[in-house]
Amino acid sequence: MADQSAGFSFFAVHFRSGFLVLAVISALRGARGTTDPSDVQALQTLYTSLNSPSQLTNWKSSGGDPCAESWKGITCEGSAVVSIEVSGLGLNGTMGYLLTNLVSLKKFDLSNNNIHDGIPYQLPPNLTSLNFAGNNLTGNLPYSISSMVNLNYMNVSRNSLSLSPGDIFANVSNLTTADFSYNNFSGDLPASFSALANLSSLYMQNNQLTGSLNVLVGLPLTTLNVANNHFSGWIPKEFSSLQTFIYDGNSFANSPAPPPPTFTAPPPAKSRNNRTHSGSGTSTLDGSAGQTSGSSKGLSTAAIVGIIAGSVLLLLVLLLAIYCCRRKSNKKKRGARASTRGIQSVKSNVNPEMQEQRVITTASVIDLKPPPADVLLAERVPSKNGSVRRIKSPITATSYTVASLQTAANSFGQENLIGEGSLGRVYRADFPNGKIMAVKKIDNAALSLQEEDNFLEAVSNMSRLRHPNIVTLVGYCAEHGQRLLVYEYVGNGNLHDLLHFAEDRSKTLNWNARVRVALGTARALEYLHEVCLPSVVHRNFKSANILLDEELNPHLSDCGLAALTPNTERQVSAQMVGQFGYSAPEFALSGVYTVKSDVYSFGVVMLELLTGRKPLDSSRVRSEQSLVRWATPQLHDIDALAKMVDPALNGMYPAKSLSRFADIIALCVQPEPEFRPPMSEVVQQLVRLVQRAGISKRRSSDEMGFSYRTPDHEAIDMSF
Repeated sequence: MADQSAGFSFFAVHFRSGFLVLAVISALRGARGTTDPSDVQALQTLYTSLNSPSQLTNWKSSGGDPCAESWKGITCEGSAVVSIEVSGLGLNGTMGYLLTNLVSLKKFDLSNNNIHDGIPYQLPPNLTSLNFAGNNLTGNLPYSISSMVNLNYMNVSRNSLSLSPGDIFANVSNLTTADFSYNNFSGDLPASFSALANLSSLYMQNNQLTGSLNVLVGLPLTTLNVANNHFSGWIPKEFSSLQTFIYDGNSFANSPAPPPPTFTAPPPAKSRNNRTHSGSGTSTLDGSAGQTSGSSKGLSTAAIVGIIAGSVLLLLVLLLAIYCCRRKSNKKKRGARASTRGIQSVKSNVNPEMQEQRVITTASVIDLKPPPADVLLAERVPSKNGSVRRIKSPITATSYTVASLQTAANSFGQENLIGEGSLGRVYRADFPNGKIMAVKKIDNAALSLQEEDNFLEAVSNMSRLRHPNIVTLVGYCAEHGQRLLVYEYVGNGNLHDLLHFAEDRSKTLNWNARVRVALGTARALEYLHEVCLPSVVHRNFKSANILLDEELNPHLSDCGLAALTPNTERQVSAQMVGQFGYSAPEFALSGVYTVKSDVYSFGVVMLELLTGRKPLDSSRVRSEQSLVRWATPQLHDIDALAKMVDPALNGMYPAKSLSRFADIIALCVQPEPEFRPPMSEVVQQLVRLVQRAGISKRRSSDEMGFSYRTPDHEAIDMSF
């Protein structure tokens, strides 16, 4: 009996152990079938942003298991999504804002659909293949591409992408195929293309690109198509060996190779018989002609000896001349250093932001490349003391004379005055060719000595800012001690005046237009902060600097002017009192202003759009004079929020859209800068708000722009 009991106990113990092992194995199998929650959330957001299309079978906007349920086009390894291939399904909408969560994604193919709007700033970081070809994408390439070190295939062809492709390829050295064709890219090829050490196929045809192809010399290309652009100069001779090279439809010089330099050494002879005899005038190519006697051989040997001796002598003379020039140059440099030491000690405390841009950090040394030719050939500009100074890059803006601007602006008379800021006044200028411009006449008293010297460098930087929501600098004047900036004219006033001083109060921005103004200006700040290198801090972001065109599209002004006025925020003047309502808390405490301070100011402008109130309003009761202090505690209270809305909207807005708008404001105006979101995240949240609210692109000003308070006016349906 004891033996039976012992045997039963032994069996029971092993049975329980086996059951536990089976349970663990089953649990592990179940875990492998469950998709990573971050991947699920990213795919749900993508599905919603694409307007929940039925073509994506098994996809869900909430819940679901992409890997276990075989969502269409999704491939997994374990619990990770490694591939999304949904090409040619007629998808529309946008890509959402959580793609960066897909950390294991290798292949991303959304090609040949109808996806619109911009490419999200944050893309999956570990892609090897990216294909967005054949959509309706606009804007520029996102900066996050610069960190895709594993990317080997990239295709964004047949879209409506614009601006320069961006200098973002220094670390994408594994790229083998890149297709940018059939877009609206403009500007020169980015210098970082020279780092694409494995690039074999490059397609750039049918764009608006300019400049030369020199940056591509040295790449292992086999196929290059640059047809139908605006390239100019000489075609590098290295391209003659490419298997496929298409370059028609450009402005290249007639011959396919550059002319030889002025002084070139004679090419080495390939064969002793492959030469021309000056005595007879007959070329001997096969050794059978022109060699009739031993005397001719003797002459040839003597000639060779003479050439060698002459070459050695010439080389010695050149080396001696170079040595003398270097000694003379070193003496001049030592003298120049001695004479400028005192000046440098004074300049070291002036304009720290500009100095930071000139410093090459240790981290960037590994990516240091020779500067492109257009930088080396930068314009030489005489400074005030008579010396010649070289600015970092050429100025692309037009240089005007004082006389021409004075004539166009009617001698800067009061009737042409359209605005005034801390740097000076802005005038309307009508040019003889019919163009209308805005001329900012800078008050020289606002510029210190060092800042005047930096004027041309600041103009160079500002002239390269290209974004549809940023006012373009088209010209400048630096003549007879005058400093003037010429901008494109945006003729429908600014947001501040429209919100607070509109004479016709029956005409006001409707809710849809306000959301679009917020989105457009957010994209402008995203470009300045996260696309420009180094980042551009606006430092004077306010509703008065948001200009509106005839279709109420926003255009941010004064971008890059902070380089001229690094210390003006410390000067209290009547013109700057209105700016304090936009200033972030950290600036008031320490004078420090960063990109996160711009984010705070953007949140204040969003509050203006929501409430119709000024940032500071002394006419109100004390508790309501500061807009941020009054509004912030109420942003998450639905009932209080409804009472805060601009009365001019007449209640014509969707409650859910209003609530989400308030949520974004709350993030931006947080007192701690580190908790404020980057502008790319703000853009994505506003894009999502627009998508969910069904706010379409403007077709006419009366459809989506102004609200007219007439009895038969109906609110646009923006329900969810």
